[in-house]
Amino acid sequence: MEPRKSEVDFRRELRRLGTRGERLLWGALRNRHLGGYKFRRQHSIEEYYVDFVCLQKKLVIEIDGASHEGQIIYDRIREADLKRLGFNVMRFTEDEVVENLEGVFYSICVFLGVPYAG
Repeated sequence: MEPRKSEVDFRRELRRLGTRGERLLWGALRNRHLGGYKFRRQHSIEEYYVDFVCLQKKLVIEIDGASHEGQIIYDRIREADLKRLGFNVMRFTEDEVVENLEGVFYSICVFLGVPYAG
């Protein structure tokens, strides 16, 4: 039996295995590019690992790829739990991020109330 990875190691692995959409969006969110807001990638909130989170604005951003097909009920429960904790959740599909990164970025800017500089 393989020993359980530490939470830090697990999050590192999730980042390493991230999808193309996650990597593209991370490039746009990192280094406080949006109005100085700090985003974290593959951050744990209670028992959930979220793709991106801005703790200051209590905003979770999830990228739904092929792995999310067939788990609609789980995603709804997870989203309800995050909302119960005071988080807003924005969901985008992998295709949306890859094919329309500017539109996704614009939607996030609107939520944050920061000017869109696309």
